[in-house]
Amino acid sequence: MNPETICRLLAEPERVKTYAAVALGATSPSAVAEATGLVARDVVRALGVLTDRGLVAERDGAFTADLSVFKTAVRDNLPAAPAERLDPDDNRDAVLRAFVTDGRLVSIPVARGKRRVVLEHLAACFEPGVRYPERAVDAVLRAWYHDYASLRRYLVDEELMSREHGIYWRTGGPVDI
Repeated sequence: MNPETICRLLAEPERVKTYAAVALGATSPSAVAEATGLVARDVVRALGVLTDRGLVAERDGAFTADLSVFKTAVRDNLPAAPAERLDPDDNRDAVLRAFVTDGRLVSIPVARGKRRVVLEHLAACFEPGVRYPERAVDAVLRAWYHDYASLRRYLVDEELMSREHGIYWRTGGPVDI
């Protein structure tokens, strides 16, 4: 059921009152009539429509409201969010999408070429010309992946960062101008 159908079903005052009463615990037509102030004929008619369309269910003479229809309708009918590109280059973007989910590195690529793409992406977190103590480098990399020490080592091995006496600085990778 889509949101528009739900809105149309609940657009009539008798139906929305009936649905609300059932959602709040009224299980019989008389309880709905009492809770809403509607006449029995309008309650029975509204319950019939709501039951036929799946917003209300009747089991053993008791009515219950399906409260999940709203969430399901929205979830099933949301337009797909446009995927945010992680890199303007299509090939690099595909590699990054394979290894970065929700802003976190899922795993370190085994293939050197893919690992290099990921490491260059991570190196962009560090400003060229700025010197960072090891603790600051670890804090940035820990936000990306639990094994931050391996990432730090790979960044140095791939000459994207240099290290001397526990101080790191960026020495490679693309630079935004």
